Amino acid sequence: MLKTKKNENKSPEVIIDPDNSNSIEVKDLRKIYTSKKVIEEVKAVDGITFQVKKGEIFGLLGPNGAGKTTIINILSGLISPTEGTAVVGGHNVKTELKMIKELIGLCPQKAAAFKFLTGIENIEFFGNLHLMSKKEINERAEKLLKLLGLFEASKRKVKGYSGGMLRQLNLLVALINEPRILFLDEPTVGMDPRVRRKTWGFISSLKNQNITIILTTHYIEEAEALCDRVAIIDYGKLIALGSPKKLMEEHKSKNLEEVFLKITGRRILEGI
Repeated sequence: MLKTKKNENKSPEVIIDPDNSNSIEVKDLRKIYTSKKVIEEVKAVDGITFQVKKGEIFGLLGPNGAGKTTIINILSGLISPTEGTAVVGGHNVKTELKMIKELIGLCPQKAAAFKFLTGIENIEFFGNLHLMSKKEINERAEKLLKLLGLFEASKRKVKGYSGGMLRQLNLLVALINEPRILFLDEPTVGMDPRVRRKTWGFISSLKNQNITIILTTHYIEEAEALCDRVAIIDYGKLIALGSPKKLMEEHKSKNLEEVFLKITGRRILEGI
């Protein structure tokens, strides 16, 4: 649970209970973009609060532009929040980014790979950034590549990879440092249905390693198949939170798309 301790000279300090079961805690989070060219402020994230339990797969579901990627970017330290509090692995994103980055893995929406390198060379490059030994990188990389069936392809230049293979490589790069907390931003975009379902099985298996995962997606089936709980986001606001089953029961819906339609009057795919 998030708590604050008042200090007459400083802003409230965030304190995490020592027996806390949460990996991530977000309270009243806001990200507002302003521009001289645009008179009106853009509220990408508008006062969102949620917690993610340790070992949970937590989904951020909503159309493009809903604020999902902005939340991921704040939690992983790529951008700063305008207001509110975000705590990742017990560390405040505003003051303890170095410690957070040692705990996390990030699979961004756009594939981060050097196309003139082979798959394994890309993995080695990012492993070196984490100050891993060559032995650690090789052992970890071989295991991950074999799990996703990319071992042979890893010897080829990335410029010849399909979109699905690039996404899989991106996922493996995010896991090379054995993170405790993993951020997956639209991890299966560009994959064909067969590879997507195989990747779902791989992501689901990470729960056995007690890895906490935040997954952003606009694929209804993906959220329903993988997530223990989902936060449905629209126009930067949290409009529903709970397990897929609970949300469907509460709104008497056959899937999460229908839940979204009943709450907002439009479909998630309308924003894509």
